Amino acid sequence: MKLPALIMAGGKGKRFCSNVEKPLAPFMGKPLIDWVVKAIQSASKISDFYIVTSPDTPKTEEKCLRESLKVIHTDGRGYHDDLKQAIIKGKLFHPVLTVSSDLPALTGSFIDKIVSIYEHCGKPALTVLVPVEKFRRVGLSTPSLYNYGGLCYAVSGVNVIDGSKISEGEMDQEVLILEDVEAVINVNSYEDLKKAEHFLSTISRTETF
Repeated sequence: MKLPALIMAGGKGKRFCSNVEKPLAPFMGKPLIDWVVKAIQSASKISDFYIVTSPDTPKTEEKCLRESLKVIHTDGRGYHDDLKQAIIKGKLFHPVLTVSSDLPALTGSFIDKIVSIYEHCGKPALTVLVPVEKFRRVGLSTPSLYNYGGLCYAVSGVNVIDGSKISEGEMDQEVLILEDVEAVINVNSYEDLKKAEHFLSTISRTETF
């Protein structure tokens, strides 16, 4: 199974508190979004990908178009509305991988693992959650929380969704609880960016923690 991917890069980035659009913030020598694009491009189970932008990320859109990347422009009404709009605009009425543009530790092998699990789960959606304590160990702020099994987990920003069911409301989903560094390094603030840079510079990308 190969899936198309959407790199979500249209958020306001309110917590980032910088004059630079978050996807363009320098991270270990290149913009945050470049790390995600590289991971998507190196994944063997991704057939094609699109950058999802909005009026809140015009410079990100300009950069991607300049680099001949495929862009889907949305209205910027929020993550879920933008995702729905991107799926409809892109006519992606089949399973689609979605990743946030602020996950600089992503790798192609991690993405392939997620697609393989989705392929065998038999459900229309899959979401990756991370134990909150993993963020605390790195010193990162916690992204959106999700209650699962009576416990709170952090939303990783990595999901698969069947685009043909995008208008049907909440879908039955497979939930993965992962502790991989690829899922944990999620940059919400400028302070997160600096802490994540330091953390990744001191460990191997394959190291568990």
